Amino acid sequence: MVLPWDRGAARTPEHDRGNGDARLVVDFARGRESGRAAEARLAEAVGLAASIGLVVVHTAILPLRIRRPSTLLGEGQVSVLGHAIAEQKVTVAIVDAALSPVQQRNLERAWSCKVIDRTGLILDIFGERAATREGTLQVELAHLDYQRSRLVRSWTHLERQRGGFGFLGGPGETQIEADRRLIGERIVKLKKELEQVRRTRGLHRSARKRVPFPVVALVGYTNAGKSTLFNVLTGAEVAARDQLFATLDPTMRGLVLPSGRRIILSDTVGFISELPHELVAAFRATLEEVAEADVILHVRDAAHPESTAQRADVLAVLEDMVADDTLDPTWPERTIEVLNKADLLGGVANVPARNGSVAVSAITGEGLDTLCAAIDARIAAGMELADYAIAPQDGARLAWLYQHGEVIDRADDEAAVRVKVRLLPADRARFENRAGD
Repeated sequence: MVLPWDRGAARTPEHDRGNGDARLVVDFARGRESGRAAEARLAEAVGLAASIGLVVVHTAILPLRIRRPSTLLGEGQVSVLGHAIAEQKVTVAIVDAALSPVQQRNLERAWSCKVIDRTGLILDIFGERAATREGTLQVELAHLDYQRSRLVRSWTHLERQRGGFGFLGGPGETQIEADRRLIGERIVKLKKELEQVRRTRGLHRSARKRVPFPVVALVGYTNAGKSTLFNVLTGAEVAARDQLFATLDPTMRGLVLPSGRRIILSDTVGFISELPHELVAAFRATLEEVAEADVILHVRDAAHPESTAQRADVLAVLEDMVADDTLDPTWPERTIEVLNKADLLGGVANVPARNGSVAVSAITGEGLDTLCAAIDARIAAGMELADYAIAPQDGARLAWLYQHGEVIDRADDEAAVRVKVRLLPADRARFENRAGD
C-alpha cells in the first residue's frame, strides 16, 4: 500500500506480491527539503531490498508531524502497520530511516517481526557483495561498529536477571560487557588488518607511479551505469547489472586514448543518499582511488527522474572528502560530467549537455568517442611544458620522456639532445628529482 505524501490526496492501495518469505518496506518521507519526491525515495528503498532477493509485499509512505523518540512513528501509524504486517505474515520490516536502538526494539515488539533500518539494509547488501579481502574486512568493521551500540537490544532478556552479592551485577550485565569487549577486540584486530591492506594498496600505487599512467576514476550514484561504461571502454568483464550496489570493490584496467596516451581507468563503488557514516569511514580505501585520480568522471543517469538530486548527493560526498583532507579542493577542475543512458532518451542529441558535460550511451556506444577525446584534452590541459638538455649517450632518460610525455620539439647536436616536452606535474617532478636537473 502506498500512502501519498500530500495528506489531502488519495490513492488506490496497491500490493506487489511475490513468492517466498513476506517482507515489508516502509519509507518515511523526509519532507520537501530533501529535494526528492517521496515516491522516488520509496522506489529506491524497494530497489535496495530487491537487490538482495527480498520479496516486497507491502509499501507505505508515511508523513511525520514529529519524530517520536520511542518509535519514530505515531501510535496510530504503528498500529495500522502492525495490522498489515500480521495479515501478510511479514517477517522483516525495513524502515527507510535511521532508527535508534530503542526505536528498533520498540517497533520489533509492536510488530512481532524483525525490523532493520536503512543503515542495516545497506550493510547487509555490502556484506553480501564484497568480494576482495579488503572489501570483506571493511564490511565486517562497519557491521561491528553498527552493532556495538545495539548490544542492549540483543540482551534485554538478561538485563532483568540479578545475581551475585552486594553490588555485583547479574548475568545480563556480564554478558553485555563480555560481548562489548569481544567486539572491541575484533574491531582493533580488523583495523590492524585493514591498515596492512591499505599499505599494500599504497605499494601498488607507488608501483603504478614508477611506470606512471594518468589515473581516471569513475564516480557516481549507484546504478548510474559506471560498470557498463567501464566494460565498454576497457573490454573488461566487471559485473554490470541493473541493480543497486552491483559494484563494491574497486577495479582498474588500462585504456589507450585516441592520442595514443595510455591511462588507468578505475571503477568504484556507487554513492547513495544518506550513506551510513560507518561505511563512509570503512570504504575510505575505495575513495582513495578517487583522491589519486588525475581525471574524475562523474557518471550520471541522465534518464533518471531524480538525476539532479543524485548529482547533489555525489557532490556532497566529494565535498566531505575535501573537508577531511582526503580530496584536493581543486577536484572540480579535473572532473568531467558524463550523462549516461542517453539511449533511454532517444539518443545523445536529446540530452542537454552543459558546462562541458558529455552525453553518452554505454549500451549503444554513442558518444564514447567524444568522451575519450574529452579525457584526452583534460589530461593534456594539466600537463606542463619543460625543456631538457640530455647527453647523447643517455638514451634511457630520452626514452623515458618519450614514454611518459609528449615530445613537442627536438634538436640534436654533438653536445646534447635538446627536447621540449609536455609532462604531467607528477612525472616532471619525478624525472627532475631522479636526474638532478
